[in-house]
Amino acid sequence: MRLLADENIPKATVQALRHDGHDVLWARTDCPSERDPVLLDIAETEGRILLTLDKDFWQLAFQRRQPLLKAGVVLLRVHPALPDAVTSLVRRALASNRDWKGHVSIVTVQGIEMFPSH
Repeated sequence: MRLLADENIPKATVQALRHDGHDVLWARTDCPSERDPVLLDIAETEGRILLTLDKDFWQLAFQRRQPLLKAGVVLLRVHPALPDAVTSLVRRALASNRDWKGHVSIVTVQGIEMFPSH
């Protein structure tokens, strides 16, 4: 899967996802200092699912002039956001085989809620 991990996603999670065979851009190294709206545009342009711990992406996705068609946002809600917990949550979410494109999703240990971005 093509993913864009926000800078707040732990390095260990990015490495684990790459090891699992996913194509992962990491904002911290691949697009440093880019603002959140730009990251969302990159995800849409490149057809990537944006993984984040940042609730701001929720609002950004819904306020876009154009709805997400090729990208999606996956907001991970895990406390504490330790690398092992984040990695486990992401792996379980991706294993669910959901169609993340065009959605803003909230993923918790209790489950997944998905909302159309338009």
